[in-house]
Amino acid sequence: MENTRGSFSDDLKWNTNDLYRSRDDFERDYALVEKKIKEYEKFKGHVLDDAATLLEMLDLDEEICMMLDRIYIYAHTLNDQDTRNTECQTLYDRAVRLYEKVGEASSYIVPELIKKDYSVVEEFIGEEEKLKHYELVLKNIFRKKKYVLSDIEEQLISNLASVFSVPDDVYSLLSDADMKFGKVRDENGEEIELNEQTYHRLIMSFDRETRREAFQRLYEVYGKFKNTFAKLLASEVNVNNKIAKIRGYNSALEASLYGNDVPKSIIDNLIATVKKNVAPLSKYWSLKRRLLGVEELHLYDTLAPTNKESNKKYTFEEAKETILETVELLGEDYTAGTKRAFEEGWIDSVSNDGKRGGAYCTACYGVHPYVLLSFDGTLSSVSTLIHELGHAMHYHYAMSNQSFQDFDYSIFVAEVASQVNQILLTMKLVEKSCDAQEKVYLLNELATDFKSSIYRQTMFADYEVSIHEMAEKGEVLTHEVLEDLYFKLNKEYNGENIVVDEEIRYEWERIPHFYMNFYVYQYATAYAASIIIAKNLLAHKSGALESYLEFLKLGKTKTPVESLKVAGVDMESEKTLEEAFEYFDDIVRQLEENMRC
Repeated sequence: MENTRGSFSDDLKWNTNDLYRSRDDFERDYALVEKKIKEYEKFKGHVLDDAATLLEMLDLDEEICMMLDRIYIYAHTLNDQDTRNTECQTLYDRAVRLYEKVGEASSYIVPELIKKDYSVVEEFIGEEEKLKHYELVLKNIFRKKKYVLSDIEEQLISNLASVFSVPDDVYSLLSDADMKFGKVRDENGEEIELNEQTYHRLIMSFDRETRREAFQRLYEVYGKFKNTFAKLLASEVNVNNKIAKIRGYNSALEASLYGNDVPKSIIDNLIATVKKNVAPLSKYWSLKRRLLGVEELHLYDTLAPTNKESNKKYTFEEAKETILETVELLGEDYTAGTKRAFEEGWIDSVSNDGKRGGAYCTACYGVHPYVLLSFDGTLSSVSTLIHELGHAMHYHYAMSNQSFQDFDYSIFVAEVASQVNQILLTMKLVEKSCDAQEKVYLLNELATDFKSSIYRQTMFADYEVSIHEMAEKGEVLTHEVLEDLYFKLNKEYNGENIVVDEEIRYEWERIPHFYMNFYVYQYATAYAASIIIAKNLLAHKSGALESYLEFLKLGKTKTPVESLKVAGVDMESEKTLEEAFEYFDDIVRQLEENMRC
């Protein structure tokens, strides 16, 4: 039976009318943006003529961009709620094209600005007070000035952008569309098509043979494409290294970190500290082996559920009550905002046919955030919902306290609010539970999240740093080189009490983040920061709540590292990561205690 959107209650769907009350309103703004794009032309060659001209140009750009964001989010949400709807597909394609048109028409602005010194802009700000509104964005543009090339060079790089993206594009087509993994039997003995989506379910099966077969089959197929994937990844690394050098950076890593205004010491400290703290993970593997009742713990056992508590189901109303009870710790205002999310159309939780998979939160300035997921009643689904609501409340506080120019925070801090919510949920459930087996299940979830976010993502970051350095030194990244390094790091980061299966040599082939230029380390740093914040909140540490709410309001008005310091977390200090590992050690201790009950 088909699950159409119309068969679900409106209170379980997001309200896109808050973006545009009608399609006519959308078309009016669309036409207005198309008209205003032409106004960019009159400022070309005149951006820094005087303070009044600069202000007029920036005001135009802000007006266009605010409308453009709303146009895009409207089309994006409509398309994602039913990807089969051709009318919405067309709407989304038009929004994307409009973005491209605005980008092309305004592409001259930054090159023109940085042709002069920032002192000129400072002088203009002194003359025209309204330019203070744009001061932060202007400072950030000039901060990157020394790495901006000549107009001709920048145009060449821009024109070659589609060529530089070939490794990522081919990777996606190969892994998502062309590769076939055949069929495997699930725990019920039914043959199902193996792919990345079904693999996630199979590797979490109660049945060990199902997990083993899925694991071995998946990597057997990846192994057959090792030469192709090696060439793709080597090409991606080469592009990153070459562009960084052309721009004047010492390395691709430095280029990526500088773009996000994050010091290199952050990632160096992360890798070094995680490597020193593998012992708690080894202890956890020993407990996991006992929980599963196996003689040896293999990599395909690490995500296996520990008991039937994972089958517990929640209604959406129960999920709402559980989430609201959890966020009470964050104060009346935060709780009221979360309640609004449930009551005012922020959330789309239905699982209609054609809906985009996964979960996310998105927002445009001046309108409440939008959260998408397909709620299925599992604890995992409840956890996903409170995670995305963390993003929503971060957007809400930032938009309520900052201008359009300054509200959109850095990716370095983007996962903090969501992870804080998720950690608080599970820790509160542990605290409330009177059943040892339920606690074992919940504590194992916390341990799994820590392993996945800290150990695994840091291992990815270490791998990424290593292969870029190897290539920079002239080493050829053959599949043997990539496999041996990946296998070595798996053994190093997983520690003792687990069998690191040979098949894992090919896992690097299926990690899309290796085509995102040093992105993954931020999952680890954000999770570590979230642990400290959550612990302080649960302990009712003096000033912890006020500091955290202040952090949520900052947007991009401070650097990412300084923003976290406002929340009480210094990511440049070794003590921060050590405290995170103390938390993990305590989770493992609690797990062992409840296993005895």
